[in-house]
Amino acid sequence: MRKNDHMGGINAFVMTAQHGSFTAAAERLGLTKSAVGKSVARLEERLGLSLFQRSTRRLSLTPDGERYLESCLNALEILEQAEAELTSHISRPSGRLRIDLPAAYGRKRILPLLLEMTQQFPELSLTVTFSERFVDLIEEGIDLVVRIGELADSSGLIARRLTSQKLVICASPNYLKRVGAPQKPEDLQQHQCIVGFRRGQPISWLLKQLTGEVTRYTPPPTHELSDGDAMLSAVLAGCGLSQLPLWLVGEELRQGNLCEVLEGHSGGEMPIHALWPKNRQMLPKIRHVVDMLIDASQRGVLD
Repeated sequence: MRKNDHMGGINAFVMTAQHGSFTAAAERLGLTKSAVGKSVARLEERLGLSLFQRSTRRLSLTPDGERYLESCLNALEILEQAEAELTSHISRPSGRLRIDLPAAYGRKRILPLLLEMTQQFPELSLTVTFSERFVDLIEEGIDLVVRIGELADSSGLIARRLTSQKLVICASPNYLKRVGAPQKPEDLQQHQCIVGFRRGQPISWLLKQLTGEVTRYTPPPTHELSDGDAMLSAVLAGCGLSQLPLWLVGEELRQGNLCEVLEGHSGGEMPIHALWPKNRQMLPKIRHVVDMLIDASQRGVLD
């Protein structure tokens, strides 16, 4: 085996170990399953060790494989840091930027800015996914995520708050004419409610009390929808009340297509953050996109 093939074997081994199969590793690396399997086999031959226990159903690491994986991950992190430091002086972002965004907010607020950025920096390529799920940036090879809501454990990541998502409870004029407007939160029990739906559970609303305290409230879910644009369509169609972000419904409120209700109670807010791995913070493509998002936030573009 030629020495310059060593890194290819290590990458194939690490990707296979992280994703549990040659097939999944091949998809991530852009290779065939056979090529990945042969690369790992050559690595095992060179080391004189079995790194995987193979069966017809699954691959699992041997004790030697577990130790080697830990060493490889540490070495790859050192290489990433060296690359980041070496390229930090480059003023123009280039290469592929992998970014994961919240679905409706990402399409409406973030994606136009990213597309504009690619016009300014044609050496930059995008891989953009839209999801609301937890993403392990390091394991999945993602450079940056934007997330709405309070952050869970973000060790190993840098988080930068961009703005806040302001929420309002609203309905169409036709619905309010037909059913009437709620006067207090307790009235929501008598209304049709359109609620968000994530990981098999309805998303609670944030209601502001007379004391100023914000509490969570789960309304009776007449309709459960997992996408913000779909929720907006249902509200516009007169299917009920919903608590939605102002960035999504602001124009509909201004045009009179929707009306805000329970104004004294619906002013909940949720933070919006950008997060990226600590060991990639010096890469120009990350630095530029974060700076762009911060500038857009300061100009009110992300609200």
